[in-house]
Amino acid sequence: MKSNKPTSFDIAYRAGVSQPTVSRALRNSPLVNKETRERVQAIARELNYKVDINARKLRSKESKTFALLFSEDPGSTDTAISPFFLSILANITRSSARRGYDLLISFQHYSDNWGADYEDTHKADGIIFLGYGDYLTYIKKIAQLDEMGAHFVAWGPVMANQPGHFIGCDNIDGGYQATKHLISLGHSKIAFLGTTGDSSPEMASRYQGYTKALLEANIVVEPSLQSDANANDRDGSEGMEALLQARDDFTAVFCASDVIAMNAIRALSKYGKRVPEDIAVIGFDDIPMSSFCSPPLTTVKQDTQLAGEMLVEKLINLIEGKEINSVQLPTKLIVRESCGALHKAQLSDK
Repeated sequence: MKSNKPTSFDIAYRAGVSQPTVSRALRNSPLVNKETRERVQAIARELNYKVDINARKLRSKESKTFALLFSEDPGSTDTAISPFFLSILANITRSSARRGYDLLISFQHYSDNWGADYEDTHKADGIIFLGYGDYLTYIKKIAQLDEMGAHFVAWGPVMANQPGHFIGCDNIDGGYQATKHLISLGHSKIAFLGTTGDSSPEMASRYQGYTKALLEANIVVEPSLQSDANANDRDGSEGMEALLQARDDFTAVFCASDVIAMNAIRALSKYGKRVPEDIAVIGFDDIPMSSFCSPPLTTVKQDTQLAGEMLVEKLINLIEGKEINSVQLPTKLIVRESCGALHKAQLSDK
């Protein structure tokens, strides 16, 4: 015999919305606009709807699953996942498995309702974010999730007064180490290949470290020695070609990622420039392939093993109701052949 007790589906039908929207509206979720919340709540009162506490408890059981979301710009669907993120992903997977959690991996566009798709529907107990495309757009969605009390952590820039919880590296110090090393090798005309705007704060911080090292060495920061590039094949090559066409006097370049650096080296070869004999090159990330390119790439290492472990640990602590904080991890300069230090050492030994 069918029960006459009203359900959330009855409310959804009357309100002209989905059942998950009804659930969120009855919890006063900020993901539902005020007008819809009030309409849904008025219909619930009219129908004398009561939340089934037992059903809610049943639905709220832990799934022992994390959602790992690669956030991306809707216009970049043909772009491959960054090798750096693949390295973090491997370590997140290992760390999750050790703690008894499965991993649900997905791509999310800016238009998607992150919290509703995963935590609200109990597909996952919490969310780990990798990547962000345009940070200014991304951080607004992060702020929304933070306001609704969602369980999530993100890999990215660690900044003051930032919503949510982030794990990231010390990008300023990494850029400083790389540039200071090039200066120690005798370079004074050092280019920077990477974006410097607010939409990419990690690269902007690496540029800040670059300028810090130059100014400390009393070297003038020349805007014409900076060329925009994002972490994809085309930008690295085109950014380097733009530099070569604008200036012919720089002897070293600090690239804001290893992918940019590898494609910069390809562009230098196209222009007949040898690395490191004519142009010294340093990257950032220390992705696995950086030691196998030609020449092997000097780079700034981000510890992806520690990053993966910490993202999982912080998320579990958050789910368990513990206080957590954002963390900035140290970086380390890894010297290989592309900067010329090993080449010079070999020559001095002869």
